[in-house]
Amino acid sequence: MLPVKMCISASAASRIIFQCLRFYCQKPPKKLRICEAVSSSDMGTNVKVQGWVRSVRHQKQNLFLHVNDGSSLQSLQVVASSQLNHRLLTFGSAVEVSGLLVKSPSRRQEVELQANQIHVVGECNPVDFPFKVKERHDLEYIRQFPHLRCRTNTFSSLLRIRSEATTAIQLYFRDKGYVQVHTPVITSNDCEGAGELFQVEPFFSVPAYLVVSGQLHLEVIAGAFPGVFSFGPTFRAENSQSRRHLAEFFMVEAEISFTQSLEDLMKVMEEMFRSTTEHLLAQCPEDVALFHKHVTPGHNVRTQSISTKYQHQNTMITYTEAIDILNRSSQKFAFETDVAAVDLLVPGVGELCGGTLREERLDLLKTRLALAGLDETYRWYLDLRRFGSVPHGGFGMGFERYLQCVLGVDNIRDVIPFPRYSHSCLL
Repeated sequence: MLPVKMCISASAASRIIFQCLRFYCQKPPKKLRICEAVSSSDMGTNVKVQGWVRSVRHQKQNLFLHVNDGSSLQSLQVVASSQLNHRLLTFGSAVEVSGLLVKSPSRRQEVELQANQIHVVGECNPVDFPFKVKERHDLEYIRQFPHLRCRTNTFSSLLRIRSEATTAIQLYFRDKGYVQVHTPVITSNDCEGAGELFQVEPFFSVPAYLVVSGQLHLEVIAGAFPGVFSFGPTFRAENSQSRRHLAEFFMVEAEISFTQSLEDLMKVMEEMFRSTTEHLLAQCPEDVALFHKHVTPGHNVRTQSISTKYQHQNTMITYTEAIDILNRSSQKFAFETDVAAVDLLVPGVGELCGGTLREERLDLLKTRLALAGLDETYRWYLDLRRFGSVPHGGFGMGFERYLQCVLGVDNIRDVIPFPRYSHSCLL
């Protein structure tokens, strides 16, 4: 067979070359998070967003979507030709959308995305999906689906609030010159002596447990630094179904050297609370407002009130005054009288922070450990008092209880991604 020869004019060749150059030189769309897209800073730009469909509305010529990627409570409205509609484009599906970011003619949003391409990355059957587009599901209902509840507005707001609160706490301690310590999750110490420990199966040369508190490890490091803190998971084997208790929760703990004053501890507790709360109200106003409007109506008044009080003076009572109040109650209480301690109590939650001055008298510690038969086990603890010991104290704050306090959430299981409690360990 003879080869086929093709002849094209010079102008046609120029057009082909131009089209090829335009294709290869075309600037790819700018990838944005939803929070960046709705900020209006990239108006008139070809962009690409990825996320999950929160709503779908079909018209004869147009298709309207709201897409969210978890970076913001606000979703991005996508407007497209009905020709881009697809049977897999449903509520809950994962999509990738490209198009032009323009000013929206509607007052409901500043910008919208005029789509020229919609790709369904992951399909979602809206009939089987446990959350419905036009229904507001309460916390108890979505708690049944720990693997899916992050898709709801309420829980995605909670996760952003947790993230910002974590950042705020670390910023507070960093700015105050504290050193963060990663205390171990597995320990051979029974810090609180409560007997509510999860024991690790035999592996080490000594009995080992999941940590109840990082206090003792912080005391070690506080022997070389004026201020240290830790922020991590702690565990308690309490057989409790209480709305205030978990088997696994996060604790913020701090230890301060060269102090003999409970007032020093109280100052740090209050400053940390105020600083963290102010940070949340400034950085997550929409997320916090969602809880105060739809989940715990009216709680914003209490949150603002608590934050304002910390700018002035809290109600403080001494241990003796507290005992007098309890003695006038119809119930009977037992009291300890030999501990220099302080608790921070907040409405609706109870104890939020608890702190003490640590026992520094070596002879007394020796005697008590010997009576308990623990003098050899805690010889290292006595060494802390023998070699360059200083007066010190510390406190701990339950992170989930803090979130309950600020958001007004009644059940602690609704402020942690994967709650663990008696007879329940889903996922």
